[in-house]
Amino acid sequence: MSVLIQANQLRLINLGQRASKSTGTLAASTVPLFTVAGGRVAITAVYGAVGTAITVANSYKLQHNPTTGTTVDLCAATDIGTTDTPAGDLLGFTGAANAAITRGGSVETLRAPIVLAVGQVESVSAGTDGEITWVVNWVPLDDGATLVAA
Repeated sequence: MSVLIQANQLRLINLGQRASKSTGTLAASTVPLFTVAGGRVAITAVYGAVGTAITVANSYKLQHNPTTGTTVDLCAATDIGTTDTPAGDLLGFTGAANAAITRGGSVETLRAPIVLAVGQVESVSAGTDGEITWVVNWVPLDDGATLVAA
């Protein structure tokens, strides 16, 4: 039996292109994860894969910092460390205003695409341990628009 559409082609058709970036060891700081350039993009899916356990109190969120305009939270700051978040857990959020990060073996995903202007998606952490690799799928809304790991 032959396969007409490969898995990666199906993902590209349904969700768009893929980019990923590790936070490195979390520190109490704001770190650029992704850069949007050349126009607007729509994020169609986003999740974080915890590579190293997060075991200390950590108010954590993602935000969009556009080159022009106001910085906006993509999810509500959520404590992901007071109750340990073990390696292997997945993090996600719905994209709804003020929605907290969900975590576990399976997580909620975006209910609708998130439109981002030129700028950066940033990781904002108050904790000092753990590592997360964030994965986004995206499509360009303007000709020449891109999203890449920062």
